[in-house]
Amino acid sequence: MLVPSLLADAAHANGHTASPGIRLTLLTRQAKKIATRYPEAVASQQLRLIAALGELGPEQHFDAVINLAGEGIADKPWTPERKRVLHASRVSLTAALVAWIRQARHKPAVLISGSAIGWYGNQGDLMLEEDASPHDEYVHQLCHDWELAARSAEALGLRVCLLRTVVVVGPGGGFLRRLLPVFGLGLGGPIASGEQYLSWVGLSDVVQAIRFLLDNDTQRGVFNVTGPRPVTNAEFTRALAKLVHRPAFLRVPAMVLKMAMGEMATLLVDGQRVLPSRLLQAGFVFQQPSIEEALCAALGKPSVTH
Repeated sequence: MLVPSLLADAAHANGHTASPGIRLTLLTRQAKKIATRYPEAVASQQLRLIAALGELGPEQHFDAVINLAGEGIADKPWTPERKRVLHASRVSLTAALVAWIRQARHKPAVLISGSAIGWYGNQGDLMLEEDASPHDEYVHQLCHDWELAARSAEALGLRVCLLRTVVVVGPGGGFLRRLLPVFGLGLGGPIASGEQYLSWVGLSDVVQAIRFLLDNDTQRGVFNVTGPRPVTNAEFTRALAKLVHRPAFLRVPAMVLKMAMGEMATLLVDGQRVLPSRLLQAGFVFQQPSIEEALCAALGKPSVTH
């Protein structure tokens, strides 16, 4: 199974290792870091680390491929050069992965490939299920091309599942790593009006959703990998501030964000209210259905809901 570092890190965070008999090949730019984190798995060859697809020959046999590659969408301003990097790290890499599958002698049964709710574009407080129409803008075009590259594997006989992911709430990194120091100083607060919706998902639910789709061979197509209860930015702010026992009244004006971030400000100012309808219809059960439960798990605190 060719897997991304997200799954390995999530398993580590939850105290799990790969099941006996399962061998993982991890394509990563952080081989030394991963090897240090999982020395026993690497030593036993349960986990193989590679730095490039060129290391895989046509004789390699994988039962499943999970592709969540992509440079951080919010890491740097969207200059023309940055947009080229974002496209290459998502679309070009996915196309290269499908090209490798095409020449593989033993093709995997399933490709689970990343995307994002950016596919829908900015649609305010409209509830968005998987069959919603998009608003045509930059993030939609990026996700559209990304999904199209993955869908080309269907012609090779693979079952393809596309994961439209959201902000992931988990320990040790991601957007919480940036927010916690600010909130810890009492400098947190709603962004713009605070009424825009924030779709989110707990890290453990991302991992469980992928495992669910791996195991259910009748499932294919697009899945919103989002928590079932999207919240407004103001509601998220109140929940986080309560858990860290700090006030959060300093509102950040939309104009300031747009001046500082340019086009990228849409990620914070414009909301998306996305529902995981197809996962729920397929019988998937969320471990962290509320933002409070996800934040408690990420911060190592007892759950505040029952």
